Amino acid sequence: MPLPRFYRLPTDRREAILRVARAHFARDGADRASYNQIIAELGISKTSAYQYFDGKEDLFRGVLDDVHARMSQALGDWRDAGTAEQFWERLRAASNRLVAHGLAHPEDLALLDARTAQDPAPWLAPVIDNGRALGVIRTDVDRELMLAATAAVLRVADVWLATRLRDGATVPDVTWSLVRGLWRKPDES
Repeated sequence: MPLPRFYRLPTDRREAILRVARAHFARDGADRASYNQIIAELGISKTSAYQYFDGKEDLFRGVLDDVHARMSQALGDWRDAGTAEQFWERLRAASNRLVAHGLAHPEDLALLDARTAQDPAPWLAPVIDNGRALGVIRTDVDRELMLAATAAVLRVADVWLATRLRDGATVPDVTWSLVRGLWRKPDES
């Protein structure tokens, strides 16, 4: 986590630091990116850099937090749907916003893997509650179990999707089909 002094920097300076670091981490990977090269490109001394971050791992965590915040902003807050049709439309729209964000920000995609994928549960909890109230998500499974299982499927799907988008492949619309299968009662077809 960046040190408090980092958050006292002007917004444009914080964004510049994160942008340069994000480019290095996306291009070289977290293990191979050079902290010295990042701070040299920023034009700051090593002493100054250590006033903002405890080291490369701390900077990487700050970059990931920023990527997750940007993705969360693209996703937006869940607004309860009034009908099952509206529910599925809103899920599809949210998914489309995430894909659009990833395509517009390939460095964000490059930083998503199994270790760095964001936990979708905070966003997903109101979705689950809304879906259960509408009858599109089964209620015979404990809410917390359904939330955890759905979050696990979405984390894996996000990494799979990011890899395909990075490779320039088209993305079949299977994620919500998988989730629908998880949410559907066993006797429903």
